[in-house]
Amino acid sequence: MRDEIYQTELLKLAARARGAGRLEAPDLTARVDNPLCGDRVTVDLRLDGERRIAAIGFEVKACMICQAAASVLGEHAPGCSAGEVDEVGRRVEAMLKAEQAPDPAEVGEFQPFVPVRGHKSRYECVLLPFKAIARAFSEAPQAA
Repeated sequence: MRDEIYQTELLKLAARARGAGRLEAPDLTARVDNPLCGDRVTVDLRLDGERRIAAIGFEVKACMICQAAASVLGEHAPGCSAGEVDEVGRRVEAMLKAEQAPDPAEVGEFQPFVPVRGHKSRYECVLLPFKAIARAFSEAPQAA
């Protein structure tokens, strides 16, 4: 594994740990595991009246890359709908799989994850927090 993945910016994001910790009385909760490496992400969501994320809490037992991705989502997911988080996740996944470096404006707050491109075994580390949020919404009752 090349050292560029573990760059200072990703280390700072992981250490910031936005959204770290479980929420009391969440509206939605889900856990996802990566059986290949053992990473585990549990997400708690509190929703507003429009089913947007009002508060988020993550319990992350995972590598630094996954911790950094959860931290970015912990900072930016509040105020978003499930569809908006899914759209960002699709853009991040496309960036990871792209043959050419992406335009920084297209990946926004996920720019520090560009060095993960080309390390297919690490893509799931970045995407696991997105999958936890998607699972929480998909397993939720549809009644508002």
